[in-house]
Amino acid sequence: MGKPLIYEILEKPASSSVIAICSLIWYLIQKRGIGYSDVGLSYEAVMEGGQYWRIITSAFSHVSVVHLVFNMSALWSLGAVEQLGHLGLGVEYYLHYTVVLVVLSGLLVLGIYHVMIQRFKVEYFRRVTAVGYSCVVFGWMTILAAKQPSSKLNLFGILSLPISFAPFESLIFTSIMVPQASFIGHLSGIIVGYSIAWGVIHGMNNYWAITMLGWIVLVFIFSLKRTGSMELRFIEIEPVTDPSLPSVGVVASRNGGRMDVLPGRGVADFV
Repeated sequence: MGKPLIYEILEKPASSSVIAICSLIWYLIQKRGIGYSDVGLSYEAVMEGGQYWRIITSAFSHVSVVHLVFNMSALWSLGAVEQLGHLGLGVEYYLHYTVVLVVLSGLLVLGIYHVMIQRFKVEYFRRVTAVGYSCVVFGWMTILAAKQPSSKLNLFGILSLPISFAPFESLIFTSIMVPQASFIGHLSGIIVGYSIAWGVIHGMNNYWAITMLGWIVLVFIFSLKRTGSMELRFIEIEPVTDPSLPSVGVVASRNGGRMDVLPGRGVADFV
């Protein structure tokens, strides 16, 4: 028999905490009838509407239970990173670079959308909305594949994949299980993961992690206030408008406080 669950949770405190947070957010989304367009990442909402908080909310939100179960099952297996302190990984490394993966993979998705829209004139990417933790999951798959290629990735407790091929095998598996899975989102996680594993992105420690987290919180709060997505009375931002320009923004509806992005809701992409 394997170890009792409580011991595994204690050995993977960071992974267990993220799984708990994502599961709680999924429950609240279902209970309150929140849609992907309310919390997801879209070029139109972020780059044109200034809703930068979506980079964070999109990563931890799941609308489909299948999507949630797949991501959390993979994340639980990838919690092995927390137990590899002897390889220079461990809990602190996991926490530091999870922050990096959440932010940089989201920014990279937006960057790719920008190129597709501005360079190749593919307007589909302007309104497509992405949700899910897969960017981070694929990032950690890639890091573990580079650092510990002999490891295995267990999905649902029944499927075991060699970690060295897991990012690409999982991409195919996800595409079958979740037809709306985002290729760009998964690719972004893989690119950031290799950048970390190969030392292109390095030097994270407690100071830089806390500093980065502090800036994330500030941008998150101020963008919420600026876009009118949350009432924060202790922050006052002077509005700057030009009446000669068309307005793009958000409208707060009265049915449960949900937010509608204007114009149009677009289509969903699961990451």
